[in-house]
This record gives sequence, C-alpha cells and structure tokens, in this order.
Amino acid sequence: MHQIPQSISDILELARWAPSGDNTQPWRFEIIDERHLVIHAFDTRDHCIYDLDGHPSQISLGVLLETLAIAASAHAMRAEFRHNPESPDTRPEYFLELIPDSLLQPDSLLPHVQHRSVQRRPMRTIPLTEPQKQALQHAIGMFYTVRWFEGGIQRWHLAKLMFDNAKLRLTLPEAYDVHRRIIAWNTRFSENKVPDQALGLDPMTLKLMRWVMTSWGRVDFFNTYLAGHLVPRIEMDLLPGLFCAAHFAILAKKPPETLDDYVAAGRAVQRFWLTATGLGLQLQPELTPLIFTRYVREGRPFSRLPGAMDTATRLGNRLSRLLQNDPVEQAVFLGRIGSGDAVTSRSLRLPVERLISAE
Repeated sequence: MHQIPQSISDILELARWAPSGDNTQPWRFEIIDERHLVIHAFDTRDHCIYDLDGHPSQISLGVLLETLAIAASAHAMRAEFRHNPESPDTRPEYFLELIPDSLLQPDSLLPHVQHRSVQRRPMRTIPLTEPQKQALQHAIGMFYTVRWFEGGIQRWHLAKLMFDNAKLRLTLPEAYDVHRRIIAWNTRFSENKVPDQALGLDPMTLKLMRWVMTSWGRVDFFNTYLAGHLVPRIEMDLLPGLFCAAHFAILAKKPPETLDDYVAAGRAVQRFWLTATGLGLQLQPELTPLIFTRYVREGRPFSRLPGAMDTATRLGNRLSRLLQNDPVEQAVFLGRIGSGDAVTSRSLRLPVERLISAE
C-alpha cells in the first residue's frame, strides 16, 4: 500500500469514529492525493431487516461526512463533498476535496468526536434545561426540528412503545440473523461489532442470552414457551426508557426522499449527538419503530413470523399518536437522552489501514 499523506491520515484517524448502525462502518476510502479522496459507501439492505432501502446506512454516511468535515477543520481545511450521480444508491460514492482556508477555525465539536458513545443503560431523570434544548435545536439547523417527550407520563409512553417494539425485534427470525452476526460475546470492546457488555444487560441475563442465541431453535423455544424475550426487554428497553431525561424525535421539514436527503439528515444527527456530548449528555438511538412503521406504511411484508405486520401496524399507530401533528414520515431519528455514568464498554472502529480501498 502506498504511504498515506499525513494530513489525510490524521483526518481519517478521527473521522473513522463516526457511528453507524450496529457498528457496520459501511464505507471505505480511496485516497487520490493529499487533498482528494473518494468515499465508497455501501448498505446492508440485502441482509439486514433494519436497513430498509439502505436509508439507515445513508444516514450513517451523512454522519461520516459531517465527521470528516469536523476533522478537516483541525487542519484549517474546508471539506467539500460531491455525490457521484452515476454510482448506484446501494454503493454511493462521494468525492471529497480538502481546501486550505487559513481563516477557518477548528470546529467547536472537534473535541467530542472520540468521546461520543451510545448509552444503553438507565440514565438520570434530571430534565434538560432550556439552554441545553436550544443548543441541540441550533445544532441541527433550520431544516430540522426537535420534538421532545419529557416528564414521567411521556417517558412512560415512549418506554412502553420501545418495550412492545422490542418483543417484535427479539422474536423475528430475520432480526435474529442480524443480532447473531453483530454481537461480540465476552468482551467490552469490538472493532467491528457491538460488544455484549455494551448491551445494557446484567451478567446473568447475558450468560443465558449467549447460550440461547447459538441457534434459532433455542431462541424460538424460549420465546414461545418461557417468555425468553421478557427480561431482555425490561433491561434494554423499559427501564432505560423510563430512566432518562427525555426521548426525542428529529423531524425534517419535509419527508426525505433521495439519498442526498438522508445523507443531509445524517449530518444533522451527528451535530446533534456531538453537541449533546459537549453538554455532558448521553444518547441512545431508538430507530426500529420508525423502520417497522415504514414497512407498514408502504405495505411491504418484512418477516415470515405470523402476525408481524399486524403488530408493526399497531406500534406504528401508537407512534403516530405520540407525534400528534408531526407526520411520522418526517421523523429521521428517534432516541433518548440524559446524563449518566461514563460507559465502560463500547464499539471501537477498524483501523484506518483496513478502511482504505484499493479501488
């Protein structure tokens, strides 16, 4: 492999910390020279039930582009991106040009890129302050708004929605295939998966879950006859949903339609997340209700499990009622937020050398 220019190496070393669904890191980099590179992205729609039409991966791509721009600012360079319209949506390409700008100051979010993490355990219920909420709204810009779900009653409604949604998530055979691939067992850290100790489960539940998940037959038996999904749903969804400052939805001014719309949403999401980190807040995405709701809205069966579509329809109706006057198709991100102890287990990232493409 050719020597990587130092400026590019430094930028990629920071940008690789961009989050992605299940730590898939759906991108590779082709270095042209010290000021130009190509981002070769891909999605997981062909084998991941959660990556409907690749849109969640496209949001992750936007998160990466925003992180690249933030990282470039540390070197007094502006990052300009250009989408290659000839690349397919399943494997989109973006050209990056780094333009020196001596007047450009390092982005204020720069210090938070590596510290940002996912908090799947319960957090404190201390309400967000108005200045915190204003800073988070400002972070996403004028084309997006934040809808807050605060107070005990609203947190209960969202926690119950996530708890019921988790039953669907944990009983779908198609979801089992995803979970089996992306969980790294007996570890606190993983370069390309989600460590089991970051799932928010207690050690005994983890031990049982590891044994059960060795085959779909065991999972199906435990779910059918022993309510094997109940304890994980309580620990991963109900309690964390109750114990947080608030749940939130990031809503676009108009429903996203194109790849570039989803990429733009991802850029806003990353600025929101990094701003939250800078405010001493933690965050957990809650995207699966949005994904299942879209399957229903478009009449697209997603599972061989009997009744899955009906369950998803009921969950989607509840989500729509919670959003009230905000159409669910405008929601690009759901999550919960609050303050809490620092995470002790997290997903890491592949080293830069393994993210370099030879294309």
